[in-house]
Order: sequence, then structure tokens, then C-alpha cells
Amino acid sequence: MSSIKYVLKIILYKPLFNALIVLVWLMPFHSAGLAIIILTVIIRLILLPSSIKATRQQKRMRDFQPEIAVLQEKYKDDKQKQSQELMAFYKKNKINPLGSCLPLLIQLPILLILYYVFRNGLDTHRFDLLYQFTPRPGFINTMFLGINLANPDRFILPVIAGVLQYFQSRQMMPPIPAKKSDSQSPASPSQGGQEMQTMISKQMMYLMPVFTVLIAGRLPAALPLYWVVTTLFAIGQQWWVFRAPSEIQILNCKF
Repeated sequence: MSSIKYVLKIILYKPLFNALIVLVWLMPFHSAGLAIIILTVIIRLILLPSSIKATRQQKRMRDFQPEIAVLQEKYKDDKQKQSQELMAFYKKNKINPLGSCLPLLIQLPILLILYYVFRNGLDTHRFDLLYQFTPRPGFINTMFLGINLANPDRFILPVIAGVLQYFQSRQMMPPIPAKKSDSQSPASPSQGGQEMQTMISKQMMYLMPVFTVLIAGRLPAALPLYWVVTTLFAIGQQWWVFRAPSEIQILNCKF
């Protein structure tokens, strides 16, 4: 465990800590808030190729969700057959069901490291962690828009982070199909399974922002600020990826 901590300190913690201090040194009035925003954008740009690839996988999963629900319902009594058919479907349509997890797996250690970076990097008492060539600001201004980023902010930034988390999750929801009138045939079992999945997704869409607000309110406000900026970046990225027509729509146009 100590060796893992040492590796994380060398490859993530110290570089991010030094990057934050350099940005603070460059910012007007040595603003930690502006430095955190710029550092967040830099991190997102570094992760952009992998996150765009993962977002495209999420879009493919969303576009093919009706077909996936049909297979799940069709083979619901034979889990082995269901898994085989789903794997064949994923392979045929070039879907990687685990591909959308990559940004989260990358974000979690970075978020944990940033917690320690912001805890130690918002004053000058840990300048012993700086590289020899890193400039040292005389002070660090932790006030940003009236919020002290070194202390927890119970309301403003956590609530903004939660609202943005909701909109990001809502972007991922598949389009709601038009409801059939009473004169039409009743919903099929596959449609029932799809509705169940949609209901679970909606519950998570509302629960995750609540968790975000509760957790962010207990952390130094610098971390919710990072989460606000990174979520805004993700919303813009998802909008850019999702604006392209789905493969199902393209196939329908062809036929």
C-alpha cells in the first residue's frame, strides 16, 4: 500500500500540486479560484480523447437501448443465453458496455488526489512539496466570489454542482417514445422491461445530485468548484457528441 501511495504521490499528487501553485502565481491577485478553474480545464483537455471515446460509447448504448431491452426480456428466463445474445449484439454493433466507465475510473483517483492538493495547496505551509523550479507566490488568495475555498461551503457551490449533475444525467436519458393511444395494441413485455430501466435511470438522475450536494457540502469549497467546472465541461462535451444523428436514425433514413 505504501508503494502505491508513493507512486500516486510522484505521478499525480506532486505534479498537480505544483501545477496549482504555478497557476496561482500567474493569476491576478494570486487567485486560487481562477487557478482551480484553469487547472480543471487543463485536466479535462488532457483526458479529452478518452472521455470523448467513452461518451460515444454511452451514446451508442443509449441509441440501442430499445433493442437491448428486447433481448433482455426475450431471454429473461435463461441468463446464460441472455448474456450470449447480448455479447453477440454488442459485438455486431461495435458496442463496448464497459467503455463508458473509463472516465469515471480515471476521475475517481484524480478527484481523491485533488482533495489533498486543495487541502494542502491553498496556503504556503507545504511549499516543501514544490519542485526547485516552481515559483513561490508570497500569498494565496482563497476568496472567490465571496467564498473561502479553503473551508466547506454548505450551499452555493454544492447546490450548483448538484443542479449541473442533474442536467448532465438528464442528457444521458434516451428519448421518451410517444405513448400509444387506447385504441392501439397494449405495450409488449419488452416495452415493459425498457420502461423499468427508464424508471431506474430516472431515480438515479434525481438521487445522484442529492448525494453530490450532501458530499460537496462537507469538503473544502475548492473541490465543489472543480466539480462545477468539470461537469460544465462534460455537459458541453456530451452536447457536441450527442448532436450527431444516431446510427438507428441513419439506418431508418437509408431505408
